[in-house]
Amino acid sequence: MQQNEERPDAGGQPLVELIDAGSAYLARKGIPSPRVVCELLAGRLLGAPRLGLHDFLPLPVGTARTAALRRGLARVAAGEPVQYVLGEWDFRGLTLTVDRRALIPRPETEQLIDHVLATPALWRNERPRVVDVGTGSGCIALSLAQERPQARLVAIDSSADALELARENADRCGLAAWVDFREGSGCGAFRAGSIDAVVSNPPYIPSGVVPTLDRWICDHEPLAALDGGADGLTCIRAITRDAAMVLKPGGCLFYEIGDDQGPAVRDILESHGFGDVAICNDWSGRTRFATARLRGL
Repeated sequence: MQQNEERPDAGGQPLVELIDAGSAYLARKGIPSPRVVCELLAGRLLGAPRLGLHDFLPLPVGTARTAALRRGLARVAAGEPVQYVLGEWDFRGLTLTVDRRALIPRPETEQLIDHVLATPALWRNERPRVVDVGTGSGCIALSLAQERPQARLVAIDSSADALELARENADRCGLAAWVDFREGSGCGAFRAGSIDAVVSNPPYIPSGVVPTLDRWICDHEPLAALDGGADGLTCIRAITRDAAMVLKPGGCLFYEIGDDQGPAVRDILESHGFGDVAICNDWSGRTRFATARLRGL
């Protein structure tokens, strides 16, 4: 977020009062973490990070900015994710454009990248070839490009709109030269044994569960990026099958998965020739990741 050189306008209501009122409004509407959301919106208007608002709190905010804050609050109160209202979101130190073309990058996916980075076997190769299947906003591929620039990265998505957003984010972050973006439904088009790792945050929510998700998810985020078929495992099966063909012996596969899918994902991986399967928890203690290596070394 760029620093805004303008200061709050003279003659208006103090920012602290606007934040107090806005937080109370969101709380009445049942919005989680209402004060955090209000502070994020206020920070966006002032060009300041949320944690840097302290100096602005006693200062008056003019009519135009007050109206803009209220418009943002109304959008959030109506169920629109605050990330889409802001139009951008931070992910592992990168500020990414976010909108309805792709899922909002989430903290759990940051932890998925930690698993990729913490796999020594992958990084013994001077220039490992890594494929991000279902790249969405590009958050996984771009984070890996930023943190492991020696990697040869390919980011794939079946949605032309999502791929357009991912390319925009690559340009925004100055990483376009490090990632090869391709439209497609999986990684099966690569030459057999040519890939060092496949990483994916695939659709893994069962079709019957999707309509029960929170309204700000169902009404705004792309459902195709969430719906994993009847049991939530349709895409995981397909990606695993493709990965078993294109990975080198000893190649790595990394998934984000549902919190009740660990045993089923383990079975899928082992039935396609993967070993060293690990089902791992996220920061909240819920099952969230699967990692494995293709047997053969």
